[in-house]
Amino acid sequence: MSDLSASARAALGAAAARAQTHIVGGKSGVDYTQPTGDPGFYGPDSVAWRVHANPVSLAVGGIAAVILELAEPRVRSGVWDHSTFRTDPLARMQRTGEAAMITTYGPTAAAQARVDMVTRMHRRVSGTTPEGQAYAALEPELMTWVHLTAGYGFLSAYLRHVEPGLSRADQDRYYAEGARMGEAFGAVDPPRSAAEAEAWMLAMRPKLRPHPIIGEFLKIVSTTSPLGFAGRALQPLVVQAAIDLLPDWTRRELALPVSRSRRRMAQPLLSGLARLAKAAPGEIPRQAYARMGRNPPA
Repeated sequence: MSDLSASARAALGAAAARAQTHIVGGKSGVDYTQPTGDPGFYGPDSVAWRVHANPVSLAVGGIAAVILELAEPRVRSGVWDHSTFRTDPLARMQRTGEAAMITTYGPTAAAQARVDMVTRMHRRVSGTTPEGQAYAALEPELMTWVHLTAGYGFLSAYLRHVEPGLSRADQDRYYAEGARMGEAFGAVDPPRSAAEAEAWMLAMRPKLRPHPIIGEFLKIVSTTSPLGFAGRALQPLVVQAAIDLLPDWTRRELALPVSRSRRRMAQPLLSGLARLAKAAPGEIPRQAYARMGRNPPA
């Protein structure tokens, strides 16, 4: 990207900022520029600040995470029966993205406030699945699974579309950094390395089930985009890219749809968009780096 003109860089920066603002809603009221020197939960040298700055990582990885969450029957009932995914999927996705931005880039007080708010909401979520399993959102295993799926989705999308050469050490560091956040939300002994994350996935495999709700979710997100008409045209490729991030066994055992034509189109297009976004971080990461007296990495 070094050969881009100043005007082209400015245009890319504006586009990246708009994309990120649309994805996360842009109305949180959080001041990412203050207080000066407050690193929040992660800080500018973290891998999370690199991974979560890219809107492609968030969009593709977020859908992959929800597929895995909905495959767990107790999580599926908690999400589907106690959220607005069916009635207002765009607002629900934006709130999730907003929480990711605040807890990643926000100053410590704002990040902790969002953790506390989400925890209060989760305390009200409990019930029984159609199969007769009792559940409560704050069950440690369920909180750990939701935390793991989010990290797995974001990091896998970053590796696939943004920085395929990210070292295994940095991948381990990403999970280790996120463990503190997971514990704040109620996860117990969350994975602290890529190997531990992979082991957790395999341990949860016997508990995951295909379900029509997964298909309903995929239909919803295939036609819903915060980026308007252009985003809706791109969204089926984003969904296919999310499915492609998952381990082979999940595609078979969860009966996930695979379109060969969309697979061929998704990889080069989304990777190109991700590289452009990486060259021009959105407004939220830029403000967070400024709070720390730093520039975003080139």
